[in-house]
Amino acid sequence: MNETLVLAHGVGGREDLPLPFSYALAGAAIALVVSFVALGLAWRRPRLSGAAAGRPLPGRLQAVLDGLPMRWALRAFGLAVTVFVAVAAVFGPNDALNPAPGFVYVLFWVGLVPASLLFGPVWRLLNPLRTIHLCLARLARTPPERGLLPYPAWLGYWPAAAGLFAFTWLELVWPHSADLVNLRLWFTGYAALQMLGALAFGGRWFDRGDAFEVYSALIGRLSPLGRRADGRLVLRNPFNGLDGLAPAAGLAATVAVLLGSTAYDSVSNAPWWAGFLQSGPLSGVAGGTLGLIGAVLLVAVLLTMGARAAGAIAATPHAGLPTAFAHSVIPVAVGYLVAHYFSLLLFEGQRTLVLASDPLGTGADLFGTADHAVDFTIVTPATIALVQVIAVVCGHVLGVIAAHDRALLRFPRRRAVLTQIPLLVLMIAYTIGGLTLLFAT
Repeated sequence: MNETLVLAHGVGGREDLPLPFSYALAGAAIALVVSFVALGLAWRRPRLSGAAAGRPLPGRLQAVLDGLPMRWALRAFGLAVTVFVAVAAVFGPNDALNPAPGFVYVLFWVGLVPASLLFGPVWRLLNPLRTIHLCLARLARTPPERGLLPYPAWLGYWPAAAGLFAFTWLELVWPHSADLVNLRLWFTGYAALQMLGALAFGGRWFDRGDAFEVYSALIGRLSPLGRRADGRLVLRNPFNGLDGLAPAAGLAATVAVLLGSTAYDSVSNAPWWAGFLQSGPLSGVAGGTLGLIGAVLLVAVLLTMGARAAGAIAATPHAGLPTAFAHSVIPVAVGYLVAHYFSLLLFEGQRTLVLASDPLGTGADLFGTADHAVDFTIVTPATIALVQVIAVVCGHVLGVIAAHDRALLRFPRRRAVLTQIPLLVLMIAYTIGGLTLLFAT
């Protein structure tokens, strides 16, 4: 295949909506208000039991899924794909026909969203860095969870938040993000830092310090497949998965990076933003960096204000409230991720698999896909636009439900519903802002 295909992350537009854009905004706001009222009337006590909930899988199925053959097969698959992409990035041509950028930004970064929604924190099982660390620990005859130091509680998710910000900066701000030299440098440095973290704190480092494991794990909280507190694999209500997320330092910052970076991606595709960067006093990289930081900070500030306003209504201390309600932002972020990258995964994912047959540019056809073309007819622009609206609205409704149950648990019952009004206003603002960025830019 000799053509170069460049796609925006969202191919749907406001004109593709099967209803006027103003109706979509109004409908989204009404859905949030109705869900808030319904919850206030019908959900008057905490119902979620978090990590203690779930129906165990049949014993034989659990034995297969948790068995060493399955675990090592997944580890081997993760290593094999990583080696394939690394070979393409090191020895393949540095042009638009190299599949490495597509594997990184589409199949990996975007593909982890549906994979984690279906199967839970899959990257923990596939992560090649965790596998390498485990093998090194086995060779050294030391427990893989043992490091030189205990992992400090104050560090929490902050390393993951920093790693996610660095990756989204590379993807969204750096103008040469698809250049193979930059990809090699970034991932070499990232791998080195991760291995140093594992050396210092043991394998538990990856649970909080590996940006991509945390990314997959947070999204996987919405999966119907989870692990109970007693270690059993269970089928569960996804809300219990969210509720089972223990508050920790840096959690609010991590979800702010997830949501803020996706919002900035929409802004960066707008003509007015490109014009601002070209005519402004700052360079494109400096302006883009400030824009990305601003989007993340805006999400964090709004979450903090909403949580603290809820605390003020309940007359309770404000400390820790943004972290306590950070889990309710996860479905919002996932809704935006689905809405923003749905078409990218469909079309650029096809293209990446086509290019994978000839990773070194030698004319090979390893997987028999070299002569295939991207099928743009598998979904219409109107369908993409409808998926975007549904994903955003559903994400916010799920966020309202998660926040409602947490408010009933954290605040006095007689004030619990009132405390959610600031959080409802926050969700409506997120919804209107998100839909506007998706369809009006």
